[in-house]
Formats: sequence, structure tokens, C-alpha cells
Amino acid sequence: MELDPQSMSPVINRIKRAQGQLAGVLRMLEEGRECEDVVTQLAAVSRALDRAGFAIVATGLQQCLAEGEGIDSVDAKKMEKLFLSLA
Repeated sequence: MELDPQSMSPVINRIKRAQGQLAGVLRMLEEGRECEDVVTQLAAVSRALDRAGFAIVATGLQQCLAEGEGIDSVDAKKMEKLFLSLA
């Protein structure tokens, strides 16, 4: 299923912010910053990407239910696999 680009706008913005955060982590490493600071920022990037992934899966599920033939059109195993891939 293809995702609606309009509904992905908040996710795209979240990923762009994470991209900026990741660039900051790289700078911190190149500057020899404190380990704790680097790991804290890296964890923030990871959380942002996880949330973006969950938002993508949730939006896809909503689209399946709205545009498909209801709950029967959703492949439960496929959805479970997508959610678990983010765990």
C-alpha cells in the first residue's frame, strides 16, 4: 500500500529534525565531546526515528481501514511484523 504524501507531512518533518540531530551527533564526535552528551543526543535521534516509524505504520493501518474493505483487508501478520521491526 502506498502512503498518502499529505498525511506523511508530520512524519517527514520529524525525520528531517532527526537528520539534523544526527548531524549534531557527528559534530559532537568530531569535536571530542563528552560520552554522556553524545549518547544522550544519539538516544534522542533514535526515539525520534522510532516515533516516525510508528506513525508511518499507524497511518498505513488507518488508510487500510478507511480505503480498504474494513478490518478484514488488514493482514494482521504483516502489521505485527511491521510493528515488531521497530521494537
